[in-house]
Amino acid sequence: MKRSALVPLFSILVFMFLSQTSMIGGRLSIGSLVVLAQEGWKSEYDTICSKTDVAMTLSTEELKGLIARCDQLKLRIEAEEESTRKVYLRRLKMCRDLYDYVLENKARK
Repeated sequence: MKRSALVPLFSILVFMFLSQTSMIGGRLSIGSLVVLAQEGWKSEYDTICSKTDVAMTLSTEELKGLIARCDQLKLRIEAEEESTRKVYLRRLKMCRDLYDYVLENKARK
């Protein structure tokens, strides 16, 4: 995700933290902020890796875009705690490797 796209999300999280309220009206804890931040990268992970079953039908531009998104997401996952980091980095690497393999095969043809 581009830095400019993170600014609105960060602003919302800071506002919610400072006002100490959640969307439902309860108090917002640090744990809640962590969950909200994780939801952002997990949804991005789901979006990226959901296309593996149709990878052969994607254009080279789409494949390059997905590979770039994998590289960006890797940096966000590396900031997570150890067990989450290990699992999701491995899964993300498998998605990226598949997209890279398909891209290389399309380039050969």
